[in-house]
Amino acid sequence: MNYQEALEWIHSIGRFGIKPGLERMNRMMELLDNPHRKLKVIHLAGTNGKGSTAAFLSRVLEEGGYQVGLYTSPYLEAFTNRMSINGRDISGNRLVELVNKIKPLVEEISGDPSLGQMTEFEVVTSIALKHFADESPDFVLMEVGLGGRLDATNVVEDPLVVVITNIGLEHTEVLGDTIEKIAAEKAGVIKEGASVVTAASKPEALEVIREKCRERGASLFNIWENISWERVNSSLEGQIFRYNNPGGFNFNELYITLLGEHQVINAITAVAVLEVLRSKGMKIDPGTIKEGLKETRWAGRLEVMSRNPLLIMDAAHNIDGVTSLRKSLEEQITYHNLILVIGILGDKDLEAMLGEIVPLADRLIITRPESPRAAPPERVALEAKKYTSGEIILEESIPEAVKLSLSLAGEGDLVLVSGSLYTISEARKAFLAVKG
Repeated sequence: MNYQEALEWIHSIGRFGIKPGLERMNRMMELLDNPHRKLKVIHLAGTNGKGSTAAFLSRVLEEGGYQVGLYTSPYLEAFTNRMSINGRDISGNRLVELVNKIKPLVEEISGDPSLGQMTEFEVVTSIALKHFADESPDFVLMEVGLGGRLDATNVVEDPLVVVITNIGLEHTEVLGDTIEKIAAEKAGVIKEGASVVTAASKPEALEVIREKCRERGASLFNIWENISWERVNSSLEGQIFRYNNPGGFNFNELYITLLGEHQVINAITAVAVLEVLRSKGMKIDPGTIKEGLKETRWAGRLEVMSRNPLLIMDAAHNIDGVTSLRKSLEEQITYHNLILVIGILGDKDLEAMLGEIVPLADRLIITRPESPRAAPPERVALEAKKYTSGEIILEESIPEAVKLSLSLAGEGDLVLVSGSLYTISEARKAFLAVKG
């Protein structure tokens, strides 16, 4: 089996869809000699901000001399982005080696009628856990795929820290149709005696998290109660904020290059996690926190790709993400006209997302990411017409949509590409290929 064949086999499992439950993962862990028990895991759940928070944590810990594994989804440029150690993606040869090992085990599990066919995410998570167990990094930052309680990553039994970034309405058909129900699923990652850090701000979500912590005897670090913070400066170059914990770290000035107030909150969440790690005896130096935050990069999140014309790409893919994006556009970015390129998945709340962002656009280019879940541009256009009287252009090809948007941009205009990480992935590849 070569690399391409390994990828094709992994993706072929996707046709079996989403099947929440840990029975198949527990059996796979047994067959692999329980790699999840050999790792020091920081487990991240939440609606938005998991990846950025993990990126901040990873970079700070690396700056402190630690080896850090990172497991995220989906990927932006290549499948191997999903699992890395100190910024180095798993190699193609290593992935093939692990697929050859795991494939017969997947077939064995699938042949058991009491377990059934594993899902693609379960298989990829198994590959990641085995990879990290073999490589033995000091920490593994593991991002939940969907929900938490029945997510494949929740096979982890004793995480060092549990992080719940925020709670919003997403995947309601699987997780529930209220904030409380979704919070209960996310809080399902909280284990007995766990150390929990949360940035959840909705009162109904916080109450669910608090109750789960009480039930499990877990400690809770709530960034809205345990610390005070203030954003003191922001521009296209980055942001500066203060962080004050009367019983812990105090910083008059922390700098990040990532844009938007939500990224300040993600950085603050990361610092709170580092406080918890320090309380557990890990060496966490204030200087490495400052340097690590400053050096953190996370592509596709309010990422400035070009200054002339101003081109920004942001992977906002649900209503909370789009609301944060709109807030950032209104508070932090100056422009004349907005040319919006958008491609959305069909299972998202199109009405809410479009209603939030489309009114800001002077021109709207609707495109389609290469995903079977993509919403047809015609369907998106029908909804978008409710929120704009401006020009709407349909362009099936994302590279062509980006090319067109840049050709339409005048001096002082902003081109914004958004709607899905799949859209951003294709748009970045197309722009970087042309830019050379």
